[in-house]
Amino acid sequence: MNAPVTPTHADQLARAARQSEVVRALQLVLPAHALLWNREDTTAYECDGLTAYRQRPLVVALPETEAQVRAVLQTCHRLKVPVVARGAGTGLSGGAMPHALGVTLSLAKFNKILRMDAASRTALVQCGVRNLAISEAAAPLGLYYAPDPSSQIACTIGGNVAENSGGVHCLKYGLTLHNVLKVRGFTISGEPVEFGSTALDSPGLDLLPVIVGSEGMLAVTIEVTVKLVPKPQLARCIMASFDDIRKAGDAVAAVIAAGIIPAGLEMMDKPMTAAVEDYVHAGYDLSAEAILLCESDGTPEEVEEEIGRMCEVLTAHGATATAVSRDEAERLRFWSGRKNAFPASGRISPDYMCMDSTIPRKRLADILLAIQQMEKKYQLRCANVFHAGDGNLHPLIMFDANDPDQLRRCELFGAEILETSVAMGGTVTGEHGVGVEKLNSMCVQFSAAENAQMLGVKQAFDPLALLNPGKVIPTLVRCAEYGRELVRGGQASNPAFADLPRF
Repeated sequence: MNAPVTPTHADQLARAARQSEVVRALQLVLPAHALLWNREDTTAYECDGLTAYRQRPLVVALPETEAQVRAVLQTCHRLKVPVVARGAGTGLSGGAMPHALGVTLSLAKFNKILRMDAASRTALVQCGVRNLAISEAAAPLGLYYAPDPSSQIACTIGGNVAENSGGVHCLKYGLTLHNVLKVRGFTISGEPVEFGSTALDSPGLDLLPVIVGSEGMLAVTIEVTVKLVPKPQLARCIMASFDDIRKAGDAVAAVIAAGIIPAGLEMMDKPMTAAVEDYVHAGYDLSAEAILLCESDGTPEEVEEEIGRMCEVLTAHGATATAVSRDEAERLRFWSGRKNAFPASGRISPDYMCMDSTIPRKRLADILLAIQQMEKKYQLRCANVFHAGDGNLHPLIMFDANDPDQLRRCELFGAEILETSVAMGGTVTGEHGVGVEKLNSMCVQFSAAENAQMLGVKQAFDPLALLNPGKVIPTLVRCAEYGRELVRGGQASNPAFADLPRF
């Protein structure tokens, strides 16, 4: 990230004038209590879960009806004012960071579950409904919503759609995309749009996979129809200890190679297990270099057979100990550590930056060993937790944001993790999105032509580039500048930067 530029007096006057213009226009379409613009009222919206980067919005709009959402969008479109949609603000890549001259559109008041349909196993919910609230409402029907991000107690379904969120059970049940049937909302011009269908197929192009994971750049989500699945009769979890990181990584690949698709397959390294055990007392083996959590669910017969097979595979590939949950309380206790990895890290460091990349399962040990060397290089601690089953990494780099040099080293550390992931055959993001955090890393993974193609999709929906501008898709200028920085520092390994002039 570039250092923030101190605004001049002229800039401040121009901002104030623009703010007055936008406020006057929005006062015509929103009640007084639904519009915020004073510093003390808008400070709470200046960042999402990526707290290292902040920007105070020009105005915050809190509509309560669809008509108000549409009117806000039409007004902003007419005035050419950027709009950043915001849910619960739990995102970890800066995707909801405000635009300095834009409107933050808070959708927190759209929090109603509109319909539960046991026959079709679906739920129709507004975008501001919490992820966990869907399962709580579906529980009396014997159903639940499968994607379960660690922030599910707070994160909203609209944000899940924006980021294509996963969770610890995504290996078997899929990401948000695989559990959403239809999304309804508005374009930046206020035009109503629908993606997907409650039927088995929908006419025309299948644009649902385009909108899911689009990070608020194409449309503003208002309602989502999600799939519900039956609650399994039984679920049991294995906690397996390993005295070597490579053995643990190899065991993950071996479980999948054996034809087993666990309900969940998670991995934590020794620093992470120490942090969470001190916080929630989950019963983790603190002597292990890594632990795996492997869950099976289904009928009692299915679970017994699958647990037995997984224990055999784990033991054959170096597990020093395995413990199987004896009841539901113990299963939840095993998972409590994994679910609380982020807050546990917050207890031992002033700040942390949670990275998010994906690599082939067979390279899990390689990336962990590489991260250990990066810790020495950048003189920062890093604890690691993985959706090991699908190779989705979540290294948590610990630093103090009050120290500019630590922030700089943290950014370099994170960028190297992402670039190493790409070099190992992976991607720069798995489920947290690109936002502002990974803009430079998009230059590493994608060519100028590929980024231009993605920009073309955005322009088809948003020709004026008003929805969440400056996020996700880097400009050619940005990629050129980033490439020169890497070349100048001797860090470039991407052939795309090879021909840039050296400084």
